[in-house]
Amino acid sequence: MAEISRWYVVHTYSGYENKVAANIETVVENRKMHDLILDVQVPTETVVEVKDDGTKKEVERKLFPGYVIVKLAVFEDEDSGEYEMTDDTWYVIRNTRGVTGFVGPEGKPVPLSESEIAALGVEKRVIEVNYEKGDMVTIIDGAFDGIIGVVDEIDTQNNMVRVIISMLGRETPVELELDQVESMNK
Repeated sequence: MAEISRWYVVHTYSGYENKVAANIETVVENRKMHDLILDVQVPTETVVEVKDDGTKKEVERKLFPGYVIVKLAVFEDEDSGEYEMTDDTWYVIRNTRGVTGFVGPEGKPVPLSESEIAALGVEKRVIEVNYEKGDMVTIIDGAFDGIIGVVDEIDTQNNMVRVIISMLGRETPVELELDQVESMNK
């Protein structure tokens, strides 16, 4: 029985997201369910709010109020051949105070697709960078596909690289994701 994992969305009472996430993590610790409930996240973003008096303040805001995202181990059902979470996992999450249910038709949990996971940014991909500042690279994806440029700056924290390309006779900086460029020194 091969073990894999899927991300699911749990609906909560508004304002209870952090409390629900903490409660699930506590149950995981107490019941030693680390192999079944792998990760619990409340997606947030940092925004700058400008007050009436002109002062600026950085505030962390929930991207999806009323929702918590959980990564669960799933196992293949012998009858249907589909991957499903265990009954224990379902029970623990469903009976956590503040949880109203899983997102899906009629409360039946539906895992997030790979594209949804990438769009939410809940799972960081590790990209191996085989180039450095000053290296010649080829852009392999996006609007500048096939254009050659020189790496100007690499920001691994934000998954970005700035490449200087020649456009209309001028040097133009272009911001790209790390996996959108490829070293020419392969």
